[in-house]
Amino acid sequence: MAGILRPGSITVRRGDSFDIVLHLMSGGRDFDLDACSVKMSVKNETGQLLLSKTGEIFAPAEGKARLKLTAADTNLVPGTYRTDIQVTFKNGDVHTVFPQDINQVGALIITPDVTEEEDGSI
Repeated sequence: MAGILRPGSITVRRGDSFDIVLHLMSGGRDFDLDACSVKMSVKNETGQLLLSKTGEIFAPAEGKARLKLTAADTNLVPGTYRTDIQVTFKNGDVHTVFPQDINQVGALIITPDVTEEEDGSI
């Protein structure tokens, strides 16, 4: 639950859970996500895929979806990773919805935690 979603970055403490809630709109109206899918990918600086997460469309007519990051998902070495979130529409079109700036690569920032460091893990 602890995290921060900004226009170009997502920040989560290592080993914490975080729900990323999306509300997609077009022309000021909710975008119908019926028969759509949502996916998040996280890669390191060399392009190695570290996490691929499928989201849940929980209110399709209202354009609402959720990506649930678990403690296992965020159990990465603290640092900055590349990420994006894409929606695949029922006609097969794919659109990157995060980050919204087409000239930007999204960042997943994992900050250190204290509890896990006490037991010797990194």
